[in-house]
Amino acid sequence: MTDLTMTWDLPVDLALDLGGRLAGVRVAYRTWGTLDSAGSNAVVACHALTGSADAGDWWAPMFGPGRALDPGKDFIVCSNILGSCYGSTGPGTTDPATGRPYGPDFPRLSIRDMVGVQRELLRALGVQRVRCVLGGSLGAMQVLEWAAMYPDLVESIVPIAGSGRHSAWCIAWSETQRQAIFADPSYADGRYDQANPPASGLAAARMVAMVSYRSRQSFERRFGRRLQGDSDLFAMESYLRYQGNKLVGRFDANSYVTLTRAMDTHDLARGRGEYQEVLASIRVPTLVVSVESDVLYPPEEQRELARLMPRATLQTLYSDEGHDAFLIEMDWLSRAVVEFRTRTEMEERR
Repeated sequence: MTDLTMTWDLPVDLALDLGGRLAGVRVAYRTWGTLDSAGSNAVVACHALTGSADAGDWWAPMFGPGRALDPGKDFIVCSNILGSCYGSTGPGTTDPATGRPYGPDFPRLSIRDMVGVQRELLRALGVQRVRCVLGGSLGAMQVLEWAAMYPDLVESIVPIAGSGRHSAWCIAWSETQRQAIFADPSYADGRYDQANPPASGLAAARMVAMVSYRSRQSFERRFGRRLQGDSDLFAMESYLRYQGNKLVGRFDANSYVTLTRAMDTHDLARGRGEYQEVLASIRVPTLVVSVESDVLYPPEEQRELARLMPRATLQTLYSDEGHDAFLIEMDWLSRAVVEFRTRTEMEERR
């Protein structure tokens, strides 16, 4: 979290989607650009699982004049999601009732809770209209919930490499990662000492995740059977270990568990009706972005969204980088979003 990140405190307790309440909710967020006098030029960027409010860092090529996120015309907001560990309330936050970190006692969250808090933040910032909400992976889940929860506020959405409900396949990947964390003795049922976190378990979870974030073609092209330097370690092994250790240095295991469980609850139809009917009711202009080599959220899931949402169009990113292509092929993605937003805004003016 950079020193440009700000915080805002929800003035009331948050009633949670899955039951219970959460007191003292704090949101870490960043903004770029200036809100216009009508409060009508906001754009919301939604981050993925281990992301932060610093979209200008992890999505830097998307920012700038003529880019998807243009501070010269947009008031861009990105907030760290509820349950994370980059400044927003999460398992590492002190529970006001006990004076100790919530840890494993942090309440169950849904994507709807995350979006509801973002909506309250925008209200506090004076936002009256949202021109576009965009994000990838877990961010795409938030994007879709924005349209379902606040259809009169949002003018367009761009869900990227995501789905309308978490599949059994995705739930399996999530549970495998959680079990890697739980198997680390240092996890201690979630009541670990921050000075001795479950580093091995979290690193293993990240390694598992990285296999789902890329593709076979990507790994073969980048690593093949090459050894790492003069060692007997395959370059593929070295890469996964590096990614695992890198996450340990910046993320919290209880947050990882909380957020992957929240992702598993993702289902636009839950409590709203039949899935196809719920998607048909989302009538905001939509650009659905699919990654052709994504094995985690495969293209058929985005094709389904585009087919069932009445004002949706589909763009496919042809890349062998897998799910993570939306964080790699950012020049392509920016152009696709600019074209969509330009076309949508022209249609709205007619």
